[in-house]
Formats: sequence, structure tokens, C-alpha cells
Amino acid sequence: MSVLTRDEAQLRAQFLDVHRYTVELDLTTGDETFDSRTAIRFTARSDGDTFVELKPAELRGVTLDGQPLDPESLCEDRLPLKNLAAGEHELRVDAVMRYSRTGEGMHRFTDPSDGETYVYTQMFLDDVQRVFAAFDQPDLKAAFEVSVKAPAGWSVLANGVTEHRGDGLWQAAPTPPVSTYLVAVAAGPWHSVRTEHRGLPFGIHCRRSLAPHLDTDADEILDITRACFDRYHEKFEEPYPFDSYDQAFVPEFNAGAMENPGLVTFRDEFVYRSAVTDTERQTRAMVIAHEMAHMWFGDLVTLKWWDDIWLNESFAEYMGYQTTAEATRFTDPWTEFGVTRKSWGYDADQRPTTHPVAPENVDDTASALLNFDGISYAKGASALRQLAAWLGEKDFLAGINAHFTRHKFGNATLADFIDSLASATDRDVHAWADSWLRTTGVDTLTPRIAPTGGTCALTADRTGSRPHRLSAGLYDHDVAEEGRLLLRERIGLDVPQTAPQPIGKRPALVLLNDGDLTYAKIRFDTASFDTLRTSLSGLPDPLTRAVVWNALRDAVRDGELAPAAYLETARAHLPRETDLAVTEGVLAFAAGQLANQYLTPQDRPAALATLTSLCRDLLRRTEDGDHPGLRLIAVRHLIDVAAHPETIAAWLADGTVPGGPELDPELRWRILARLAVLGATDEDAIAAELARDPSATGQEGAARCRAALPDPEAKRTAWEAMFAGDDLSNYLFTATAQGFWQPEQADLVREYVARFYTDAVAVAARRGPAIAVAAGRWCFPAHAVDAENLRLGEACLRDADLTPALRRTLADRLDDLSRALKVRGEERAE
Repeated sequence: MSVLTRDEAQLRAQFLDVHRYTVELDLTTGDETFDSRTAIRFTARSDGDTFVELKPAELRGVTLDGQPLDPESLCEDRLPLKNLAAGEHELRVDAVMRYSRTGEGMHRFTDPSDGETYVYTQMFLDDVQRVFAAFDQPDLKAAFEVSVKAPAGWSVLANGVTEHRGDGLWQAAPTPPVSTYLVAVAAGPWHSVRTEHRGLPFGIHCRRSLAPHLDTDADEILDITRACFDRYHEKFEEPYPFDSYDQAFVPEFNAGAMENPGLVTFRDEFVYRSAVTDTERQTRAMVIAHEMAHMWFGDLVTLKWWDDIWLNESFAEYMGYQTTAEATRFTDPWTEFGVTRKSWGYDADQRPTTHPVAPENVDDTASALLNFDGISYAKGASALRQLAAWLGEKDFLAGINAHFTRHKFGNATLADFIDSLASATDRDVHAWADSWLRTTGVDTLTPRIAPTGGTCALTADRTGSRPHRLSAGLYDHDVAEEGRLLLRERIGLDVPQTAPQPIGKRPALVLLNDGDLTYAKIRFDTASFDTLRTSLSGLPDPLTRAVVWNALRDAVRDGELAPAAYLETARAHLPRETDLAVTEGVLAFAAGQLANQYLTPQDRPAALATLTSLCRDLLRRTEDGDHPGLRLIAVRHLIDVAAHPETIAAWLADGTVPGGPELDPELRWRILARLAVLGATDEDAIAAELARDPSATGQEGAARCRAALPDPEAKRTAWEAMFAGDDLSNYLFTATAQGFWQPEQADLVREYVARFYTDAVAVAARRGPAIAVAAGRWCFPAHAVDAENLRLGEACLRDADLTPALRRTLADRLDDLSRALKVRGEERAE
């Protein structure tokens, strides 16, 4: 398999002007393959050679300007086009293509609930060639005319409005010029809810088995869609550029969603079949807003090459959170961003694999795929939020609108974007871009409070190089209520400062980056930290508390705060927390990284006991029924940290938690998985639960439970399913991996630690990037925090022939492992 280099793409873009694709797909030819016929009309600007990409099961025929080409000339997914004369050409390709089971190309899924089959495309980043022949690079935009022959009873969705012409043939309206990776088709017996808004057809779609759940939330989803659509038309001068807006919730989707113009695809876990918190609903709203932002930034104006992927993702991430806050009932999504997304960015930016938000060294498509990480999303969005604060919202939007006007239906670079912003302001945006977008790492900001004649002055010391515009919160103790803090004032700071900032009487707490407008690690002076130990939950604003919890999390990861101290703080303050995102984020970090990695096996039982006690406090607090989301979070985490099976086994037997909630499928599978880890269930119970819930989610739950059983044969079977065969879909592979490693079973699975490094290399090479990432992320023995595991991993990185996706994922996991060893104070292997 070949990858496209930036140099090759630049040469081909200079050589070709691609006008139109006519694509005919036949989905009626069997379960393993489909037929793909493509006609590409293009102009060669001079005499010369080029190539088109294609990954067929069989290449049946090729003609160029009516003359046959040799199908045998296809080599490493490239079909050479030799001796082209300057002028107009038409290439026709007739091929048989394979369906995917890994979420890449044309993914095929059969719903175990009812036997219905669905297919959908995921063309990103270079997977269009798994579906039809293409000049596959983002700056060779063209119009697409797509037709699909589908089985009887199916409907077909595409980038444009589709029409059924009879006999299973569906024709999509031609698109305006779009990039190859944005072409989309979804076909199957969809359940659809359709409406119109501002003269455009809107639709939401899902599998038939999920129809009742989609119908329950249809009003909420469509209301959010309409509200975001209207808000973007207030912000953006360019109108929505496509003829319809469909949102399809599709099975076994690798990403959260994909911004195909006119047909956004979402993972169908967003169609909730079990109870969820309001924060999870807020996340769905944000993803809807994020993908809609892409219609302008990504689809209307598209990056020229993949080094500017941040132009797509950072912008959509920022705009998704901001527009959710402005246009929907979810008014505080930035708190969730601060707790979950921002920590994702901070973690990624402190690894050896870090890269600038706007890197200059993305030499090929394989390298580009590695940069869809916390830096391109969370750090980039944080940088844009800082930029909007620095420029002001009016000038920021003026620059964005200038960018859309200059480059609509075309391609643009970082330089183009910065020039557009600079046209709307007197500030030095180019210098800002150099500082924020071309550098790596996280600055650290620490307050220094100095007495000045009976009052104090504040200086923000900076480790790093970026300029920051932020607020510092000054808090005093509330004399009327112990443990409560009152905001005296928020003062604006530009870092580096020209002079210390007078702040009057010494506050009980000085919090830099209050409001979370910049991207930096925050530390505390001694007096402020002492205040937080007793009064963290007394801070009045959830976003403020999120900034503090993130700072404590960073301090643990950096070895500056003992994990036990973080747990003590959580035990003291989380029972009084009111924000769901903060509660979930703290519990997830405490149970996941602290208990499972940062604490030794000897200390882990005490940590689980602390977390169990904390969750029980939350349950007692929510007995009045006024806080169902908080209660659900407490129930989930109490299940996950249960050290003894009796309580949760009784819940499963009764079908309910005393005082609620009743157990829905998600909670039943969660309990059964924990019982499997504890050796308190068996195959018969798993099979019975699967008979009760034979859905796709049930199949994943059963795979997770079976892999978690503390039995040598169960472990062997799970390992062979992941690494010896290729039958597991991407979701079943991940579910099996999630069940396999358990800290309680370290001795049982010890032999598999070394096997991982050879078997993961082989499966990544055999099954491609999606499975490579899943293997590196979920199959990695993260529980084995020891020098030998680190030594094995570093030897694999050094000596093995790794695919780029596995190499990157493995390097990140090994860095996490090294950090865990340092937090434990254990010597690192040399």
C-alpha cells in the first residue's frame, strides 16, 4: 500500500484540473463486494504523466479517452496514466470493491436485532479509493454525480438530495465542488424523520431497531440542528452552501462524527437506548454544532494539504462549543471542554509525539492521519478561544467571513487564514500565529503575590514562551458560611506583564486563568493551595472549579501532587459538587489513571474503597430524586470500582438500584462486566443476558464480559479472536480488548504482555489503520506498570517494522506508562 506525499500532491495539483466525477455503485452483488464504475473528467495543463488511486478487489476494465488501459498496470493502489496530452480527458474505471468491517471505505453492518443490513462510507482521510477511483487529495475539488443501485426496501442518502428512479436505482443531485474525502453514501432500510427549515430539507436517520429511541429524541435533535443553523447564519455572511442537511446515525463508526457536506454521519451511540446524563446530551448537541461548523470551515473552504488539518478541526471544535452555549439550552459546555477536552490536549502536548497546532512537516497521508489528536482539536480550539478574546469577537468574525468570501469552494492554507484575520484588525496576528500555532508544549503559569505597603501585588510567572490574555480570580472566605468562597473580582492580565498588578488585601485564593480563556497549566501559591484543600467545593462557578481540578490533575501527572492527596481532595469535595461534567471528569481520572496506574497494587484496594465511599455519599445525596444525572454517574462508578460482588449482583438480580434507577441495558452490561472481572458470573449468565439483549450493543457487551472472565481458556479465546483471525469488526475488536486486561487479573494475563508487542505489530500491518489504533489504544497492557513492560515497548518501537498508526499510538501509551512509573517513584528501565 502506498501513501501520497505532499510533493506528489503538489505536482499533481499543478498538472491537473479535475472537473467532474460520475460514480455508479451497485450494492446488490453480494455480501462481500460491490461494483464501482467511475468516469472522471479532467484537464491536463501540459503533456505528462500522472496516476489515479484505487484499491479494488478486482479491476475489470479501464479506458482513457475511449482507449483501453492495462488493468495489470495497477500497482500499490495506483493506476498510472502515461503520456497524457495537454487538454481534456475522460477516464473510466470498472472495478469490484470490498466491503469493510473496520469502519473504513464502504462499511457493511448487519444488525443482530433484526437481521437488516446497512452500508455507509467513511472516505476520510484517503479511503475514497476503497470505494471508487479518484485523484485522492483535498485540493483537487470536483463536482460529483453519484448513483446507487440498492436492494429493494432500502433508501439511499448522499451529499445531495436523492431521488428513487425505480428498480432500486437512486440518483443524488450533483454536488458543488468538494474534496474527494467528503463524498458520502449511506444505504439501508433507514428509519427517517424528515422536516424542512429555511426552505431546505432536513432529515435524521438511524437503523430501524433504534427507531423508538430516535423518535424519543427527534424533537431535541432537530431543535438543536435548527438553532445552530440559524446561529451560524447570524455569524457567517456566506449562506449554507449545499442543497439539504441530513444527519445519519450509523453503526460501528470510528469517529464521533464526519462532516460530509449535506450528509453528516454520527456514531449511533448518540441515539440513546439507555439513560444518559444531561452532560451527555450536551455533548451530542456540541457534536451537532461542531459538524455543522464544518459545512463552512472544511467543506466550503478546505485545507490545501493535511498540514492544515487544524484549520478544519480546531475551528469546528471552538465553534461547536461556542455555538452550543449561544444557541441551545446547554449554556455551559465550556466547563465540559475544560474538564475533558482540554486535558486531552494537555496530555498530548506533553508527550514526545507532540507537534505544533499547525505543523510544517506533514510529508504524507500516513503522517497526517496521526495528527487527529488532542492538539488539533482541544489545543487548537483553546488557541482560537484565546485569539477571539485577544482580537474581540467582532474582529475575529470579520476575519473569518473575509476568509470564506476569498476562498469559497476552494482551498486555503494557514497563511491565507492569517491574512484574512489580519485584514480585520490592527493587531499582529502573524506574530500571534508564530507563538501559538508553530510551537509545541504547554506553558505553566504560577501566581506570585508580593506585599506592597500593606496591600499586595500580583505577578504571573510564566514557564514557556507564549503571550496570554487571561483573568485572575481573587477569592475571599465567606464569613457567613464556612467553606464558601466569594469572588472579590476578576482582573485582566496580559502575560508577560509589564508591571505587577495591585490587588489590595491578600485574597484567600488567587486563581490564574479563571474563566479558562487561555491554554496553560496553572499552579498555586502555598496559601491558595491551602485554601483549596478546605474550600474547593465552595467556589461558586463550575468553570472555575474545572480549572482547579485540571490544575490538580496536572500536578499529579507531573509528580508534584501525590495521588493520595488528589483522592483525599475528591473525597472531601466531590460529594458537594453540583456540575455533572466536573463530577464525571474527577471520578474518571481517579478511577482510571489513579487507581489503575498511578497507585501501586498494594494501594489500589484502599483507593477503590475511598471511591466506593464517595459514590455512596453521592447516592445518599440524590435519594430525593432531584438529581438523576448525578445519581446515574454515582451508580456507574460504584459499579466500576466494586471490589466485592454482593451489592451489584443483588442489583442485577432485582433489576434495579434501591431507590432507582431501574437497570437499563447499559447498566446491566456494566454490572455483568464487573462481575466477570470479579469471577462472580459465568458463560451461562452472559449468554442469558445476550438473549435478553441481542442488539449490536449487547453483542459488544457479551464480548467484553467474556474477555473479562478470570479463566485461562476465556483469555486464550479472546486473544485469538483479536489477533489470530480477522473476523471481528472494529467495535467487537475494541469491546474484546476492553475486557481482556484487568488489574485484578495481572498474574493470569502476565504471559500476554510480551505477546502484545509481536501480535499487535502483525494485526496492524494486516488489518489497517483503524485496527492499528484500536490495538495500540485498547489492547495495550496499561495495567502492567513496571520496568519490564516499558522495556519491551521501547524495544518494539526501536526494532519492529511498525505501521505509522500503531507506532504513534504505542509511543503515546509508553509515555503514559513511563509517567506512571515516575509518579509511583519507581526507577525507569534503561
